[in-house]
Order: sequence, then C-alpha cells, then structure tokens
Amino acid sequence: MSARYLTTVAMIAAVYAVVTLAFAPLSYGPVQFRIAESLTVLPYLTPLAIPGLFIGAAAANLFSPVGFYDVIFGSLASLIAAWLTYRMPKPWLAPLPPVLVNAVIIGILLGTVSGLPIAVPAAMLYVGLGQTIVCYGLGLPFLYLLRRVRNQIPGVRTDR
Repeated sequence: MSARYLTTVAMIAAVYAVVTLAFAPLSYGPVQFRIAESLTVLPYLTPLAIPGLFIGAAAANLFSPVGFYDVIFGSLASLIAAWLTYRMPKPWLAPLPPVLVNAVIIGILLGTVSGLPIAVPAAMLYVGLGQTIVCYGLGLPFLYLLRRVRNQIPGVRTDR
C-alpha cells in the first residue's frame, strides 16, 4: 500500500464522516437525507473509494442514535453498495446500488429498532426515497463533473 493509496482512502473517509456529522440532524433517522451519500458514486471512478466509504460510514455511524447496530450494519451496507457501484457498467447506474442496498439494509435496521411491524416497509421506503434524492440529485451530477476532470485526478479510472 502506497502513501497515495492510504491518503486517498483516508481523505474519502474523512470527508464522508465530516459531511455526515455536519448535517447530523438530516443524516440519521427513518427519514434521512445523508448528504455524504452523494460521495457513493466515487467507486465508479476509483476502487480506492470502496474502503474510504466503508471507513467513513463506520466513523459517522459511531454517532448514530441506533448505536452499535448502525456501525455494523450501516457500514456493511456502505461496503456492499460501494463494491456494486464499482461494478456498474454505466454512470447513470452508479447511484443505484447505494439507493437499493441502503433502502433494504438500513430500512430493515431502522424498522426493526422501532419495534412496529409496519415500520420495516415504511422505513425502507423513506430511506430509499432519501437515498434517491441525494444519490441521484447530488451524486450523479457530482459524478459527471468528476468525469470531465478525471485525467487530472490521480488514481481515477480513465476508461469510464
């Protein structure tokens, strides 16, 4: 592992965690608009974003009202979504894994924690809606912007 690798992973993790905490009232809960999720398109351009997003989510989830469960399951959801995003064939599909994976995993987590039987489908719907707004509304334009300058960013795949 090179210094560039570690620095890139750490930078992505730090930005994700800081942005999540900066918008903390919106970042947690059944109706959430986690602005940092706009970064979940980064694995489409570089595999270095996969560990960065995982570590950033784990750090941010330490402050979650759901606690330990969010650290485990929320971070795992970020890891799965990041890996799937890396595998997407088209840029407009890059936000889809974070939307679907988080809607299911975080929706089940939040719905289960609430203890209400109807809460799981509702939480999945609310998390999915928030993810769609952030990932497609902010993340996809961010991805298209990065694609325009990708030759100037070290470690970014130039074939995309």
